[in-house]
Amino acid sequence: MITKAEIEIHDSTNLFDVTKKFPGQLKEAYEIGSNISISLDVSGVKNIIITGLGGSAIGGDLLRSYLQYEINVPVLVNRNYHIPAYAGTGTLVICSSYSGDTEETISAYNDAKSKGCKIACISSGGKLTIMAENDGNYVVKVPRGYQPRCALAFSFITMLMLFVKLKLVNERNEQINRLIELMETRSAVYADFNASSNPAVNIAEHLHGRVPVIYSSNDLLDVVNLRWRGQFAENSKMLAFGNYFPELNHNEIVGWQENSEFLRNFALIYLLDREDNPRIIKRQKITKEILTPYRGIDIEIESEGTSKLERIFDLVYLGDWISIYLAVLNKTDPAPIEKINILKNKLMES
Repeated sequence: MITKAEIEIHDSTNLFDVTKKFPGQLKEAYEIGSNISISLDVSGVKNIIITGLGGSAIGGDLLRSYLQYEINVPVLVNRNYHIPAYAGTGTLVICSSYSGDTEETISAYNDAKSKGCKIACISSGGKLTIMAENDGNYVVKVPRGYQPRCALAFSFITMLMLFVKLKLVNERNEQINRLIELMETRSAVYADFNASSNPAVNIAEHLHGRVPVIYSSNDLLDVVNLRWRGQFAENSKMLAFGNYFPELNHNEIVGWQENSEFLRNFALIYLLDREDNPRIIKRQKITKEILTPYRGIDIEIESEGTSKLERIFDLVYLGDWISIYLAVLNKTDPAPIEKINILKNKLMES
């Protein structure tokens, strides 16, 4: 049982409230995206590279997954100091850094500039914004004051709207408005921690004290899988692992054999979508049958919503809430990222 007092004790910066207000962030991001006015000519673009790290990159990941069967040019999400050798004048590079000071993204920006790529940026300020504006490159400016992982609407919706404004994809007004409505409904349910029917609380309680292992298809839900693992790490301060169908059926499934006592602490989470390939659905069922004797518990969660956009964020938002409630159950503050800050400080010293 999670209480208001426990949330207040452990949630020092009120990430509970930030998560609750996510539908409002979607609205604000949509308004920012609607006001994008960019004249960049992308008629000759042959490939798109979205470069960023952490919470700033996940928006690009989601966009790539969401549009993969619709957009006519390949989209790569780059998490590195450099962009691939094939990048050039036919490449559109979108640099996403919420702070604007991510060293890898700044390095990738300079690499894109040296290769003659077309460039646009999404940021709240920092060095990246200054560099881009000085070079005459368009910057979608988003509000400051969030931790990057908590600014998902600003990294995803603004990027989606940038694609719309560049006529890379068709407009999404109806889909985005319906997404906002769904998130408003979900927010009311997930924020009610006293309700016995709250799935976020119930799943968090089942996961408490266990190691989550998340399995999903490699289509629509691959990035949702990644997002859950990242949120469990940063918010809940606990490791989580994951893999994808069908690849895991060619290797990882065999690993569920030794260390049987340890495996009993694992919680297998299956993320499902109604548009999963029929063969993937069959693989999921057979895999569950094979692994049942080894794991601790199984949890199956199917996305809900009328569109792909809704179904992606239906599970993303649920995972975010689970991670907050898990932090409370773990008696830890979801906000601090001490180890990341130590790493950054030591990098600055060298």
